[in-house]
Amino acid sequence: MFWTRLASGIVLVAITIALMVNGGWPLFWVVTAISLIGLFELYRAAGLQKTPPAVIGYISSVILDILILDGYYEYLILWLILTLMVMMACYVIAYPKYHSDQMTLLFFGLVYVTLMMSFIFKVRYLEGGILTVWLIFVASWGSDTCAYCAGKLFGKHKLPSKLSPNKTIEGCLGGIIGAALIGFLFALAFYRQETEFWWQFALIGGVGSVISQIGDLTASAIKRNYDIKDYGKLIPGHGGILDRFDSIIFTAPLVYLLAILL
Repeated sequence: MFWTRLASGIVLVAITIALMVNGGWPLFWVVTAISLIGLFELYRAAGLQKTPPAVIGYISSVILDILILDGYYEYLILWLILTLMVMMACYVIAYPKYHSDQMTLLFFGLVYVTLMMSFIFKVRYLEGGILTVWLIFVASWGSDTCAYCAGKLFGKHKLPSKLSPNKTIEGCLGGIIGAALIGFLFALAFYRQETEFWWQFALIGGVGSVISQIGDLTASAIKRNYDIKDYGKLIPGHGGILDRFDSIIFTAPLVYLLAILL
């Protein structure tokens, strides 16, 4: 399992590097595809993945990404409202086949997966985004690695949460400090003269780590609600798309916000 997970991780990192360096349409369509797969996994957890309202969700997901890419934000809310209206039309026409909580999940997925994931290419397309975009992964995958190592070496006090009984306070702090340090070193390597980037990248890494861990626990909570271990088996040793991108879903919007503010 370890070697399978390691090999998958290496391939995933290699693909990520290629996409982030080149950007452009390949990045956009890969993020759009990842969102679709993630949406499918979320809908499958509730047994809704092949229903008409789910198909509406898939179509809406692609159109939302296109609207975001082209900056048509004035139509974004209108499209979401239209999507909700069509989903609710399916709800009342097929009544009592679907429940209101199922329809809520279908619509929630568009915000949780599609809109939040879209900030990956939004950050990449910012001025200087070819470097800033890596903070998304520093705050998620970097934080996760540091938290795991710190937890194994120093973990003694369990988190007051039933979602992840193996997580420790020391591990969480290690993830925050580690992500901040990686962010600092990253800025130091690429912005040797612009010292203001040093603390900015460290700050984004540390704050992003906090949000990243919340994103990880959020995905775990949803899995517990639906009594599943993983969202899928697409990535050997890691699970599904949502199992690997659960923290990135949260860190991408945060990095975009902090990049704009700072």
